[in-house]
Amino acid sequence: MGTNGSTVLEPLRQGLPPIDPGAVSTSASCALPARYEAVRGARKFTSATLDSWDLADRFDDVALVVSELVTNALRHAVPDGPEDPQAPQVRLHLMRWASRLVCAVRDPSRQSPEAREGEEDFSAESGRGLFLVESFSDSWGWHPLAGTLQGKVVWALFRVGPEE
Repeated sequence: MGTNGSTVLEPLRQGLPPIDPGAVSTSASCALPARYEAVRGARKFTSATLDSWDLADRFDDVALVVSELVTNALRHAVPDGPEDPQAPQVRLHLMRWASRLVCAVRDPSRQSPEAREGEEDFSAESGRGLFLVESFSDSWGWHPLAGTLQGKVVWALFRVGPEE
């Protein structure tokens, strides 16, 4: 766990509504192993972080989105699939402004996240992740990482208070 979101903040702001990168009031991040059990760890980390930020009332929506973003990263972006001990880690970043919360998941793939082709099958066991992210967050997007960092960040924004 750490508190430095700067590795995603600079390129992340390009895809978000205007936010002063210096105005982040707080941030937290954690590395997640390339195992499906990491989703549970991401939810626990999110719960503890939101509690410390007095945002526990937003846990249900935020945890659902975090779970979907982490699951997608493990399922589609880890090169040799989850459970490979040599697989690169996925990283979860939570960043809070006065009126916004951003959940960002960094993974090693530069491939665009894609919604399932054709009609949504709401009875299917999988394939609804990005639809849920779009439904439960105020906006979402993704961007490739720049410089020496490999991969991408998929983010979701939540409004949590009065506009800045």
